[in-house]
Amino acid sequence: MEILRMIVLLSLFAMASPAGLRSQAHEISLTTPSRPQAAIPQPRLLLPARTFDGQAMHEGWAVLVEGNRITAAGPLAALSIPAGAEAIELPGHTLMPGLIEGHSHLLLYPYNRADWNDQVLKESNELRAIRGAVQAEENLMAGFTTVRELGTEGAGYADVAIKQAIEQGIIPGPRLIVSGRAIVATGSYGPKGFKPDFDVPLGAEPADGDALIRVVRGQIGKGADFIKVYADYRWGPDGEAQPTFLQEELELMVRTARSSGRGVAAHAATAEGMRRAALAGVETIEHGDGGTAEVFQLMKEKGVALCPTLAAGDAILRYRGWDGRPETEPERIKQKKKSFQLALESGVTILAGGDVGVFEHGENVRELELMVEYGMPPLEVLRAATAVNAEAFHLPELGRIREGFLADLIALEGNPADDISSLRKVRLVMKDGVLYRKP
Repeated sequence: MEILRMIVLLSLFAMASPAGLRSQAHEISLTTPSRPQAAIPQPRLLLPARTFDGQAMHEGWAVLVEGNRITAAGPLAALSIPAGAEAIELPGHTLMPGLIEGHSHLLLYPYNRADWNDQVLKESNELRAIRGAVQAEENLMAGFTTVRELGTEGAGYADVAIKQAIEQGIIPGPRLIVSGRAIVATGSYGPKGFKPDFDVPLGAEPADGDALIRVVRGQIGKGADFIKVYADYRWGPDGEAQPTFLQEELELMVRTARSSGRGVAAHAATAEGMRRAALAGVETIEHGDGGTAEVFQLMKEKGVALCPTLAAGDAILRYRGWDGRPETEPERIKQKKKSFQLALESGVTILAGGDVGVFEHGENVRELELMVEYGMPPLEVLRAATAVNAEAFHLPELGRIREGFLADLIALEGNPADDISSLRKVRLVMKDGVLYRKP
């Protein structure tokens, strides 16, 4: 295989012009541009040590990219390589589909730097949007070429604006799937703690009853790709989490969203909130801390996926003083591990999404590391962050390395199937056929 690889490389160099040779030499220089290089018309041949195609790991594969599409993938000897193709050698690297972040808040940053109330109440939407644009690029450069955004937390439709800026080439960033403002039951969401006759800006849009139809339609009209609802929240008599919307209210929102071809994602941490959301027909349940075997079985039967957001709870408890040691593990972490194990045993579809924004953008891999630590096999985690997320989020041309799919690709040092933390060593990032980072 190495002899064949050398022959191919020599033939490609022989066919290249002097200018082309200079371009190839530039490809292997140690640069990490923060802006994409200009689109290059010639095909690219990626030559990694191994390739994860979204389902399985393959040794000795090569991948051909022409324009913004993958046009061939497989053993090098089986590929027909066009004249003038630009070879990118990736020795010791794993090539794989661009990672898909399943639960992000681009308009938030870690609570140990500023708590949630201060971000929502004291910072202008303009400032938050600028920070969100920077954080979008941090996600991309960490290898997350697609991000599902789960609510702006009081910043209006800034996520829609950031998505438009990326699509128009104004700023670099991942593909975004946005929800705009989350929907909450009246009286349930924050910020709280003010005198009753003082109306504070809320972190989401409140609505109830028949008004939910208007609110869902209004959010769609303002650019929401899907609807995010809070099926429960910390508003019980003693501040504990309790269901918010009635079953029929959740069903109303799902029916309204579906009539426009959109799905609903539900925040739900209690078993009852999860049960109502699953019966209502939401597509995903976020968090699921209090999930039981019965609830996860119901989700599986209804085709509802779980996005566990392990990293968010871990980060919050560390902010509160937990040192991370197993012997001092808080009860909340023990419960989360238990519910995640129940989810694994049930066979419910598990997505990869960490609630990034609660912790640092660009550190998204922390969620994938915890999924492995909590008992999910590394190869299953890789599938969750690529092909499984793509299917759940209705992205039929992403999440796999396959002929005809969009060229969203990353390469990293090492083998993440052996060590999931290898995902922290991303050296090449390609989105839509454009290189944003190269070794």
